[in-house]
Amino acid sequence: MTPPPVRLAVLVSGGGTNLLALLDALAESGVARVAGVISSRADAGALERARQRGVPATVLSDPADAAEVITSLGDANLVVLAGYLKRVPSAAVARFALRMINIHPALLPAFGGPGMYGRRVHERVLASGAAISGATVHYVDEEYDHGPIIAQWPVPVRPGDTPDTLAARVLEVEHRLLPLVVLELARRGMPSVPVRLFPDASAFAAQNTLAVRFVDESRRRDGSPS
Repeated sequence: MTPPPVRLAVLVSGGGTNLLALLDALAESGVARVAGVISSRADAGALERARQRGVPATVLSDPADAAEVITSLGDANLVVLAGYLKRVPSAAVARFALRMINIHPALLPAFGGPGMYGRRVHERVLASGAAISGATVHYVDEEYDHGPIIAQWPVPVRPGDTPDTLAARVLEVEHRLLPLVVLELARRGMPSVPVRLFPDASAFAAQNTLAVRFVDESRRRDGSPS
């Protein structure tokens, strides 16, 4: 018997391009679906994207109210922070332990923490002289950008990059990495222990694409096939 799709609740604060990437990637999937969108702002563009796709959307009156946040997330199997700029209350994090993930536009643990979002991240990367940036999907804990890393994908910093040009290339990777991680977690039945996934390096070297299989950490260590 085929299990029902994993139900996603997506927390948003902005325009919702990562939400749109999820909606597109999951449209034909029987593995996972977006069941609801919850915004910290009434003017977030993500709300209209949800409504256009027929996905229920709500606005939190107080994002710091744990009871309201937990109620809004309902019976979601997986909570995805997709451009969500508020700290999730500790009680909500505990309620969805290892079932709440975030996408961040840098290679954590570098360039994360309070206030590190959007253009600020890319400004800091360029100011540091780093040669590589990228995107990270990680589990959410009580601190900003701090939970265990699930998957990352590097993006080279090019000579002459500005915060905007770097942001555009990182965002393109976010739009592919986040759906791949969601689908992989769903296929694995939402594991009750942290999962670390690595895109297949040989496929990346050959194709420079995210359309590759994931190799998990345990198989990396023991050398068994994925």
